[in-house]
Amino acid sequence: MNGLIALLGSGEYLPVMDDVDRYLLANCGSKNEKPRVVCLPTAAGQEGDASVSRWSKMGFDHFQRLGADVQAVPVIDAESANDPRWESALENADLIYFSGGNPAYLYKTMNESRVWAAAQKAWTRGAAYAGCSAGAMILSQQMPGFRTPGQQSQNAFGILSVKFTIPHFDAIPGIRIPLIFALRRALKDGEIILGIDENTALIGKLNAKWKVMGASKVHLFTRAGEQVYKDGETLLLPA
Repeated sequence: MNGLIALLGSGEYLPVMDDVDRYLLANCGSKNEKPRVVCLPTAAGQEGDASVSRWSKMGFDHFQRLGADVQAVPVIDAESANDPRWESALENADLIYFSGGNPAYLYKTMNESRVWAAAQKAWTRGAAYAGCSAGAMILSQQMPGFRTPGQQSQNAFGILSVKFTIPHFDAIPGIRIPLIFALRRALKDGEIILGIDENTALIGKLNAKWKVMGASKVHLFTRAGEQVYKDGETLLLPA
């Protein structure tokens, strides 16, 4: 990925994230009068038509209000992820946005699909990636299995040199402490865990500085401890 990457803890398509999304639209490398945005409700694909339609409409309405040329693409399962009809929209997008849902399902649906390959062409060109919750988690090395008791962590795409990304971090007090304790024990030297609070984004590029934007904080854990970053502060991720 050569363009901006935005990892959101929550808040996709809501006014609270307007500043984040305006920043992405202004810095997505678009040469069009209106940046081309593709919204993908894939992570909610198991939740039924009503949920998929809700996320699609929210994405369309939100980015249209912000002045973008937006399309909500109905990729919700393996069949639609390999439908050649959607390849052109993904390849020509300036910003590709994954809303939240089930991270394991999102990864399984995208992995080795035609849609993911088309999106990679856009990102190689310099288009921006935005992933909220599940969409943020799939870029890490692994994803914790906290949705299903007893489920082990599973591999993710490994685009970022981040062991785990945990969204909704300030909204899960009941499991946050034991989860981080367990995950940190398995970290090797140089490995990190990101915790991203709700209505907060971490935005940057590979091998460059990342900036926190939003209402709350980003938490960076190593074996040795925790560092906390607020709106406007920057940090470096491992190369």
